[in-house]
Amino acid sequence: MDLSGKNVVVTGGAGLVGSHLAGVLADENDVLAVDDLSKGDREAIPDGVEFERADVLDPDDVARVIDGGTDVVFHFAAHTDVRVDDPAEERRVFEENTEMTYNVLERMREVGCDALAFTSSSTVYGEAPRPTPEDYGPLEPISIYGASKLSDEGVVSTFANSYGIQSWVFRFANIVGPRQRGNVIPDFIQKLQADPETLTILGDGRQEKSYLHVADCAAAIRDVVENAGDDYNVYNLGSETTTSVVDIADIVADVMGLDPEYEFTGGDRGWTGDVPKMRLDTSKLAGLGHDVPADSDAAVRRATEQLYDELS
Repeated sequence: MDLSGKNVVVTGGAGLVGSHLAGVLADENDVLAVDDLSKGDREAIPDGVEFERADVLDPDDVARVIDGGTDVVFHFAAHTDVRVDDPAEERRVFEENTEMTYNVLERMREVGCDALAFTSSSTVYGEAPRPTPEDYGPLEPISIYGASKLSDEGVVSTFANSYGIQSWVFRFANIVGPRQRGNVIPDFIQKLQADPETLTILGDGRQEKSYLHVADCAAAIRDVVENAGDDYNVYNLGSETTTSVVDIADIVADVMGLDPEYEFTGGDRGWTGDVPKMRLDTSKLAGLGHDVPADSDAAVRRATEQLYDELS
């Protein structure tokens, strides 16, 4: 799909990935960023991007922002906290993520918008062999968040295969970058600002995952939408290497010019539902001609420098 001269809607457009992608697309398209600002930041909306405050759990709000003139929807709005360990909150995450996706797709079907890009997650794989390809199965997520994303993928697949809405599903590694909060990097920065001598690390610190800078993520999303032409397309987005939690702590401490002692909470994972080791197979993405970033550590350092500047 040629992403130029289009009317584009980005749900979750004030969030980390949504705001960056909106900025990437704004030079050649009319972009509307949609967000309820429950977690997103209005100040994150780039210049040249229109903004509407709307809740995609509300079908009336969805009808207001997606109309017959909409060419493509990037549906990024979601509850994104994987560290949920409360039954009522888990239920809300699962039900509302799926409801948001259904509301968006049903409205697209009503108005004849036939192109959707959707942000899924590597958590749909669960604890899978590494590197994990897109065709790995069975998919066995171990968190409610991962289960909600797998349910979302089922809804997207249904609308793609039964109702002609061409779809691109992106299974993300850990995306990092400026304006991010609630992730390991800003968490470590804020902890060390409060206590430069000691840093508490969840688990044993040997959890090891792939990290991708948000700018590289937005570029990959655009490449896939423009070059992958199946009715239903699934792509892993990540870097070719991994970074351990201890390595992240070392990078953060180095950027901040500190040498703290590390304390560990113990266990092989940081929380219930945490996948301790993850690396995605990105050969399918590379097969489109996309230059997949090789160095997870470099993404972590780049994000750390940007976030430390923001939080100082």
